[in-house]
Amino acid sequence: MKTDNERRLRKNLLGILLLLPYIALLWLPFYNRQYPALFGFPFFYWYQLLWVPLTSLLLYLLYRKGKAQ
Repeated sequence: MKTDNERRLRKNLLGILLLLPYIALLWLPFYNRQYPALFGFPFFYWYQLLWVPLTSLLLYLLYRKGKAQ
């Protein structure tokens, strides 16, 4: 049986994971470039588009973990 403190800590840690897409897309100098291109798309575009399914997957996983508690 988990205590309230353990549940709260786990919930906070899961919430911190939600900051990953925010930080990754907010830090513009990291991906503000043209190369490496992927299928003719500059890095700037495909990097942002890559985060759309990654963020959805992350939200789904966090939802399932949170619901299991």
